[in-house]
Amino acid sequence: MPSQILHISHLPPKSSPATEMMFKPLIYDNPSTTLLASSSRFDDDHTISSTVKPLLSRASSYNGAVTAKKASSSGGGLTSWYQNRRRRSNSDNCLCAFPDDTNGSDGGNSGDRQTISQEVGHAAAETFLLTRLCLKLLSYLGVGYRWITRLMALGFYAFLLMPGFIQVGYYYFFSPHVRRSIVYGDQPRNRLDLYLPKNSNGPKPVVAFVTGGAWIIGYKAWGSLLGQQLSERDIIVACIDYRNFPQGSISDMVKDASSGISYVCNHIAEYGGDPNRIYLMGQSAGAHIAACTIVEQVIKESGEGDSVSWNSAQINAYFGLSGGYNLLSLVDHFHSRGLYRSIFLSIMEGEESLRQYSPELVVQNPNLRHIVSRLPPMILFHGTDDYSIPSDASKSFAETLQRLGGNAKVILYEGKTHTDLFLQDPMRGGKDEMFEDIVSVIMGDDEEVIGKSLDRRRLVPEFMLKLAHWVSPF
Repeated sequence: MPSQILHISHLPPKSSPATEMMFKPLIYDNPSTTLLASSSRFDDDHTISSTVKPLLSRASSYNGAVTAKKASSSGGGLTSWYQNRRRRSNSDNCLCAFPDDTNGSDGGNSGDRQTISQEVGHAAAETFLLTRLCLKLLSYLGVGYRWITRLMALGFYAFLLMPGFIQVGYYYFFSPHVRRSIVYGDQPRNRLDLYLPKNSNGPKPVVAFVTGGAWIIGYKAWGSLLGQQLSERDIIVACIDYRNFPQGSISDMVKDASSGISYVCNHIAEYGGDPNRIYLMGQSAGAHIAACTIVEQVIKESGEGDSVSWNSAQINAYFGLSGGYNLLSLVDHFHSRGLYRSIFLSIMEGEESLRQYSPELVVQNPNLRHIVSRLPPMILFHGTDDYSIPSDASKSFAETLQRLGGNAKVILYEGKTHTDLFLQDPMRGGKDEMFEDIVSVIMGDDEEVIGKSLDRRRLVPEFMLKLAHWVSPF
């Protein structure tokens, strides 16, 4: 079915009335629900106490206030584990412990190719980091029967998509057009990957992408398939890594995303990017983090917060893929799906912070409604069969922005799940409806670039993709 998205040249200016919502046919069925991410599913036997205290001190709020919170000094539970962990040096926590000889970590100025040993060392270093953080999380959460069965489903799902993962992984580690682990800040995991087009003629549009992962397992390499395919359309992609729980809480994630976007806005010209054609995109939890970041940035620029290092006017549009924007309406849904309320509230720094980190609610604050007109066009993509985050989350956010005079619309894809749009469909090859919608917004009337999306090769056999659709735990 052809897409109903408008070209960017037809989008009204930011100060104009909101565009009407656009839906695919037969999209109003209420989807049932599944888990947001398998790593966030825990047995009822292993939930934390219902009394939740933020894991970290709150860094900042939308109004610029700073709240200091003392961690509990008790010897048990996550707080004690986190306090002990904080006493370690940063070299034990982040990739900065490894030498900056990775591809692109010097800012792109070095043209030397890495040796095989350096490539293997880089892969081993990042694998070690992810494995250690996962084991630490598991040691605290415990493992129950329900969680084990879903972990097995995740393993089978990954096995079915392994042919595609291997090909994308090879591209990620060995392509000369990927600049990995560029440092953008001074915090752990403040790095990003750049995917550069083969064609270097003229400045390129840029997508700053914040990956998903239930706020727990997000990682910049998860955007490698997106980066590879958009770079083939002459679009630069910057995949921003950020601290995950329990390494950080939501305020740290938003701060990291803002720092990564700042780096892109101020340095992308050095890599052939156009600083006036930057698009912000997030998927799942990354869509939530990116939305919080752009809303917070506009508030700061309105004189309600701290000084800024980048300008929201540089963001031509926001793409939210399968995101959730009202945490108050989602917390019970996540709990029923396995991301238990106590864990979720720890990630979000307590129940009192749910409203602060719900973009849909923030823009309705009578004191902040003036910021809506300053937001970039907000284009939300969602599958109607998404059980992890129901498509109503995107519809409600778009309706709210439109009602307040913002420029927003939602595009729904009938029968698509949480992972279909981001993994299975791109691995299928050929025509990809959502990717074509994104490219048409970015490239406008450039038919040559848009047509390339029809030439993509298949990465995984069809029968394996169909099986993956049915066994996916997301």
